[in-house]
Amino acid sequence: MADKTADKEAMKAAKEAEKAAKKAKQERVKQSKPKKEGNVFTRAGKTVKKFWKDFVGTVKKIVWPGPKQVLKSSLIVLATIVVVGLVIYGIDQGLTALFGAGKQLAVSAGEQLAVVDEVTDDADADADAGADEEETEEAETEANEEAEEETLEEETADAGE
Repeated sequence: MADKTADKEAMKAAKEAEKAAKKAKQERVKQSKPKKEGNVFTRAGKTVKKFWKDFVGTVKKIVWPGPKQVLKSSLIVLATIVVVGLVIYGIDQGLTALFGAGKQLAVSAGEQLAVVDEVTDDADADADAGADEEETEEAETEANEEAEEETLEEETADAGE
C-alpha cells in the first residue's frame, strides 16, 4: 500500500514538473517577442521612418562611375552590338543562299518531272490514238458490212415483189 501511495505522489510530482516546465517555456516565448508599443499608426510611422533611413544609407554607399569609365563601357556596348549584328547578318545571308539553292534544285527537279510526264503523256496519247484508230476501222468495217447486208435484203425483197 505504501508503494501505491508513493507511486501516486511521484506521478503528481512529475505532472507538476511538466506544468512548471510548460509555464516557464511560455514565459520565455513571451519575453522573446518584442513588445508592441503604441497603436497601429505609430508603429507604421516608425516602420516607414526606418525604411527611409535605411534607403538613404544605401544610396550613400553607391559609387558612381567617372566620365572615362562611362565612355569606355559605352564603347564596349557599341562594339558588342556591331559584332552581334554582323554575326546575325552573316547567318541570315547564309540561310537565304542555302534555301535559294534548295528552291532552285526543287524547281529544276519539278521541271524535269514535267518533261518526263509530257513524254509519258505523249506516249500514252499515241497508244490511245492507235487503239482508237483500230476501233474506228473495226466500226467502219462493221458498218459497211451491215450496210451491204441491208442492201442485199432490200434487193432481195424488191426482186421478190
